[in-house]
Amino acid sequence: MKYIIQICLLLLLSACQSTNITKNSNIKINHALYLDDEFPNYQSITIESSQEVFAIDDDMKLMVETKLRPERNVKKRAAKLLQHIFSQDNIDLNYESGANITAIEAYHTQKANCMSLTIMAYVLAKEAGLDIDFQDVQIPEYWVRNGKYNLLTGHVNLVITKPQEVGKVVIWGKNILQIDFDPYVIKRSFPRKIIDKSTVLAMFYNNKGAQALVDFNYTKAYAYFKAATTIAPDFDISWGNLGILYRLTNHTDLSITTYKYAIALDDKNLTAMTNLAIALNLQGKTEEVIEIQKKLHEKRIKNPFYHALLADEAFYNGNIEIAIKHYKRAIRLNRTIHEFYFGLAKVYYRANRITLAKNAMARAISLNRGRQIEQQYIAKLNFLKRQS
Repeated sequence: MKYIIQICLLLLLSACQSTNITKNSNIKINHALYLDDEFPNYQSITIESSQEVFAIDDDMKLMVETKLRPERNVKKRAAKLLQHIFSQDNIDLNYESGANITAIEAYHTQKANCMSLTIMAYVLAKEAGLDIDFQDVQIPEYWVRNGKYNLLTGHVNLVITKPQEVGKVVIWGKNILQIDFDPYVIKRSFPRKIIDKSTVLAMFYNNKGAQALVDFNYTKAYAYFKAATTIAPDFDISWGNLGILYRLTNHTDLSITTYKYAIALDDKNLTAMTNLAIALNLQGKTEEVIEIQKKLHEKRIKNPFYHALLADEAFYNGNIEIAIKHYKRAIRLNRTIHEFYFGLAKVYYRANRITLAKNAMARAISLNRGRQIEQQYIAKLNFLKRQS
């Protein structure tokens, strides 16, 4: 198993029942887990401040004042915000996975990853007078590959609370507006919790650190992971990624301690458990590794994305039949995920089973709802047709 880095790729606006803001003020920064002396130049890395990440400039304020505030209905105002973000006549924002940038940068460059898109939408909604919060949606583990790393993505969105209407009584819960661009999330009742801006800022730093880690810029990775754990000491994901950095820089003992600390903060952090098993295995602690792997298998066996991860891992290592087996298992568990069929098509093509590859690509196209991805899929299907 490759090292797994946890990142938080955020999707845009959503709302549902809210809970108390997650923030454990009793958790202090664990300074014993830092290695400043091993990364002596880390303070030379420029870390965006909270004010910079969540800033809004005059152009953005003007747009809000002229396009959004005139709409008095909250639901319509939110809809206009989303329309403005994606309309070709306005911002026309495009998704770019590596664009982990501030709200102002996203607005003016017209590109952003899901994290930056969500932050930009948040600051615009705030300026438009909407009562809005960040919300963590606890979706099943979902991985994407970046070179030798598997990246575990998360889902964070926004919840808009509608003002109380005159003469209307809310009997249960808050009067809220639900908007979400991910149909997988909309159709399923995943646990949700409101998170504060400090946690979101830690997620932003964590993503920057994860990208630096993938790029082998370990000093920059350390700077961002330390910033993340400093701003939100209870955010276990950044501690887990800090453990990966220590393992890659040959500080195995401290990496193990850091993984265990992340797990102590959240015993559902299966990624930290996975990486802990990798580190323990390097020390020859076989019995501990077997016990951890057993627990992980029991928790993940019914997650289709876990089987997709195993399939991708097998494909990466050239084990074609094992990859096919796991992709088929993933599909049996959930037949609505287009990525599973795309993965299966790749494996079939590598095995020179062109007809099966075409069928899998056609199914991927039928399930996908993204315009850019559809164009890529169609191009790949047309290529397969020419192989017949």
